[in-house]
Amino acid sequence: MRIGIIVKLQGSVVQASRKLKDYLTERPKPKGIDVLCGLKHFAIITYAVPTERFQGIFPDRFKLDTVEIDGQEMGLISVVPFIDVDFTSAVFPFPKFTMGQTNYRIYIIDTETGERCVWFLGTTLDSWTLAVPRYLWNLPWYAGKVNFDCTLNKANGLYEKYSMKTLSDWAEASVDLVQSEHGRLEFPGFPDVESALVYLTHPLAGFYYRRDGKLGMYRVWHKELEVKSAQLISANFMLLSDLGIVKTVEQNSPYSVLIEPINEFTIYLPPATIG
Repeated sequence: MRIGIIVKLQGSVVQASRKLKDYLTERPKPKGIDVLCGLKHFAIITYAVPTERFQGIFPDRFKLDTVEIDGQEMGLISVVPFIDVDFTSAVFPFPKFTMGQTNYRIYIIDTETGERCVWFLGTTLDSWTLAVPRYLWNLPWYAGKVNFDCTLNKANGLYEKYSMKTLSDWAEASVDLVQSEHGRLEFPGFPDVESALVYLTHPLAGFYYRRDGKLGMYRVWHKELEVKSAQLISANFMLLSDLGIVKTVEQNSPYSVLIEPINEFTIYLPPATIG
């Protein structure tokens, strides 16, 4: 497998070229309580901010997977809203659930393994099933009332309207997006579009602080995500401003916005507790 690396030259950070085929793997066979779900209205709204804003957020085992933009080393953080549809067991006959969800993730490297992965600040979930990840597995998941109002043009597969609002004491959020046939994929700091898409769409491991303070991790699997660019009309992510990672005045100027109307993920459970 050919693995892309970050190269430092004369103090600068250069993202090496990566090919998606080098990161695609066969789906590990689900077992036990592993979950299969469709992710509808799946969006990745990413911000590039100075690296110092991430200090103290994750353990020393991990480091930011940085990019250089206009001569400055930056870290990337994404807000990922979607609706879980047909959320069910990947192994056994089981009822299917539908629920709104938003993930907050920072792109990092695990220095023990060299794997590119994400650090989860947490998740809002609109479902009574929140009790399982929150209390059984101590995941940093929080209640939120999530509403999507989306209009998809069936002729071209683009969103004429994409609106998500979340009411939550932990992470109130709102975002409005739109797509255009003239939208382009552009990723400053990467050698090409494919390398950026590997970075943004294909981390398969996520780490986080459990609610009891221990380090946790879980893995997912999915095929290549067929995302397209979108334009942000407005956004307000309370968690990012409260933590000082992305200031309110910066949230209407994202690094990139990607959307895929629906995809499918396999989630391998239960999450692991490390150490």
